[in-house]
Amino acid sequence: MEPAKPNAQSGWRQPVGNASLPEVHRSVVVPITASFWRKLFAFSGPGFLVAVGYMDPGNWATDLAGGAQFGYTLLSVVMLSNLMAILLQHLSIKLGIATGRDLAQACRDHYSRPTVWFLWILCEIAIAACDLAEVVGSAIALQLLFGIPLVWGCAITALDVVAVLFLQSKGFRYIEALVITLIATIAGCFTVELLLSKPEVGPLLLGFIPSLELFHNQNMLYIAIGIIGATVMPHNLYLHSSIVQTRKYEQTPGGKREAIKFATIDSTMALMFALLVNGGILALAAAAFHWSGHQDVAEIQDAYKLLSPLLGIGAASILFAVALLASGQNSTLTGTLAGQVVMEGFINIRLRPWLRRLLTRLIAIVPAVCVIGFFGESKTTELLVASQVVLSMQLGFAVWPLMRFTGEKAKMGAFVNPLWIRILGWTTTLIIIILNLKLLLDTFMPASWLKMFYAHLGLPAPQ
Repeated sequence: MEPAKPNAQSGWRQPVGNASLPEVHRSVVVPITASFWRKLFAFSGPGFLVAVGYMDPGNWATDLAGGAQFGYTLLSVVMLSNLMAILLQHLSIKLGIATGRDLAQACRDHYSRPTVWFLWILCEIAIAACDLAEVVGSAIALQLLFGIPLVWGCAITALDVVAVLFLQSKGFRYIEALVITLIATIAGCFTVELLLSKPEVGPLLLGFIPSLELFHNQNMLYIAIGIIGATVMPHNLYLHSSIVQTRKYEQTPGGKREAIKFATIDSTMALMFALLVNGGILALAAAAFHWSGHQDVAEIQDAYKLLSPLLGIGAASILFAVALLASGQNSTLTGTLAGQVVMEGFINIRLRPWLRRLLTRLIAIVPAVCVIGFFGESKTTELLVASQVVLSMQLGFAVWPLMRFTGEKAKMGAFVNPLWIRILGWTTTLIIIILNLKLLLDTFMPASWLKMFYAHLGLPAPQ
């Protein structure tokens, strides 16, 4: 990805153009002389919109499989992936506030036109893949709760276009409030589920300590890679660098530094909440399935059917499905905003919100309906896995520019990453890229070639 010639003074190829998400840009006032808590409240919200992507239906399959097969052991992997996410979202915040550009605009103002179009197409594919997971997840929830066939459930999810347009017309705070309400619903459902499953506190806490078994058990390593690959969502990096600019903070070095501090606190709190949700899914699967002879549970429908009999409470399965529906619908709200950010940022094309949302949703609905219609409802899990693989393919192309931009003094000025952040960030970037390359290799390479490849490296091939 070679850049076009940058301006020697600013570090960018061209000056800042249109504001990111102009209809809500600097629309939330931050009181200048207010207390710490008042300011934190003013900055709170964007972090939770981003955290939604870390607990969407695409994460459920890996968390369920990890808990059912290996108990609490992979809780350490959930925690590690969450710490990576906290760092990357902090860098997105810094980029947006320090430069006045979201990540998509920064790519447009740095790279040549062919590279920009290439990155935009990759990002649009990733957003469609993420939306596919949300469509399938919501459709599964509607089927479990109301008996609606999956094909019709996929079609019904198109109606959320109306909700998004209504909320956008009311103001950005309304979108944030709805997202936080849905997150609270998810958390409440899993809290009740965990209490019903009665996990052993000691082994659960030990699960957050990394185990050497991860490197000896190839199946465990494979699921761990899936957890990390499904956790950090590429479109969240574009989205967060944009929505932090909805706050009206002082455009001075001191004002920007304060904005970065409060926005990072908001993001970190929200992502720690996401850690509790993802950890809760894995812990529930471990407590309910691992020690009851159901280690092979990997599909959401199987977990739904088994929860009530195993926990002895009829409402357990219903709570599980309600949480899934809230998760799917929540993610569609942020997917709409992310789609708008990348289209306007990369190629400076503005579509009406309803048209943009409808196009994104149709791209997700059509393959879902076709696969379910031709191959049957049993293929929904494969669809979820496929969507995560597509996301994995795009992730490196979002993280690499983010690390490069925030590490250049010409672009960031006084807000450039210090050495320790650069070391942590590039280490995280390389880990994510290597693990995702391995995930893609294991997914697409023919079994015979895969065995030869791993034998050449002296490693056991994944089962």
